[in-house]
Amino acid sequence: MKLFGNWSYPTAIKFGAGRISEIDKACSQSNIKKPLLVTDRGLADLPITKNALALLDRNGLGSAIFSEVDPNPNELNLEAGVKAYKAGGHDGVIAFGGGSGLDLGKMVAFMAGQTRSIWDFEDVDDWWSRADADAIAPIIAVPTTAGTGSEVGRASVITDSVTHVKKIIFHPKVLPSIVIADPELTVGMPRIITIGTGMDAFAHCLEAFSSPHYHPMSQGIALEGMRLVKEYLPRVAKNAGDIEARAHMMSAAMMGATAFQKGLGAVHALSHPIGAIYNTHHGMTNAVVIPPVLKLNRPMIENQIGEAANYLGISGGFDGFYDYVMNLRADLGVPDKLSGLGVDTNRIAELTQMALKDPSCAGNPVKLTVENVTQLFQDCI
Repeated sequence: MKLFGNWSYPTAIKFGAGRISEIDKACSQSNIKKPLLVTDRGLADLPITKNALALLDRNGLGSAIFSEVDPNPNELNLEAGVKAYKAGGHDGVIAFGGGSGLDLGKMVAFMAGQTRSIWDFEDVDDWWSRADADAIAPIIAVPTTAGTGSEVGRASVITDSVTHVKKIIFHPKVLPSIVIADPELTVGMPRIITIGTGMDAFAHCLEAFSSPHYHPMSQGIALEGMRLVKEYLPRVAKNAGDIEARAHMMSAAMMGATAFQKGLGAVHALSHPIGAIYNTHHGMTNAVVIPPVLKLNRPMIENQIGEAANYLGISGGFDGFYDYVMNLRADLGVPDKLSGLGVDTNRIAELTQMALKDPSCAGNPVKLTVENVTQLFQDCI
């Protein structure tokens, strides 16, 4: 298979099947001698994690692991992770897993040397500049899903356990110094996680492409990212062992996260509070809310989406693209409504207020208001 390479955008990426074997070299290149591997509970005892720890141990790097990470990681998980990092005398973090493990791992490396509260570094104005940049530990990211793209991101999403609000914590040095993108690590994902994470990558690309902000580089990346998802997510859903398709999906995930520097929108503004309150899978939640958001944004993006449809080989302009999304969801078994994920109508007013405070709102093509966000939730649920 020719899907193998060393990339330097937006950070150093070791891409290809089997490249987890280079984890010790990545530590050496990052000046990490005693790493802490941070992952989630579900991955802690799986063979891929044990193999990574064994590789580290055989090369004199120890086998320390922290896995007390919730599906929507919060500041309590973070405090425990930082405590483990300091107690073990670690000098770097290997963030290993899906979005939760990657996000929390990055934050452990970030917060281990800080003296202020995590919430003082929320992605508001230039709050990131409050951090002691020299105290941020080096980070190696090893994704085991193809969706969030957190491995190439400069931020993490952390849920406030008190208010149940998802907050974005940003700093330029949170970008991992090295990424090991090995598609073989994604083979064991349950089908529903493969689909949910794949649809997350698609949502990232779609929202970045639709954002009104000017960023032509991200625009092109988002468009090609959508094409990769269109071509390869159905293949992976049918054949879990299709390494070529899984490799392309890993690329699409990184492309989506790189592209959304241009902006996100209502899909994520809705998804974040839903996930915080109902603990739904982020990517699957995104997949459910895409159609009503497309309808809301149609007056502002109809021609743009028509151009995307042409590139993707979809006939019928905006309507053809919308039908494609609906058919893709149906083929993959995505629930038609959020009620299929356990979300009810009892808290729409609360969800609406939380959505309007989400920073993703700024990238939506149509201005979000109490009225149209309330309608979106009603249409989704």
